[in-house]
Amino acid sequence: MISDNQLYSLAIFLGSAAMLMIVLYHFLEVNAQDDEVSAELKDEKVGVGAIWTTVWDYLLGLARAQDIP
Repeated sequence: MISDNQLYSLAIFLGSAAMLMIVLYHFLEVNAQDDEVSAELKDEKVGVGAIWTTVWDYLLGLARAQDIP
């Protein structure tokens, strides 16, 4: 059976490893180079706001087509 000291050491080690992995992930994500495809998409609507804008434009188009005030 695992002792309290071994469990404590394991928890400290795994917690430290998890934090290092998080820092490494963010470092790599921030310093990643954008590819050509994502550079072309910068001018287009992207993200959650773009989805709601598209839905809103669609609903307004339906309302105008049916003359709904």
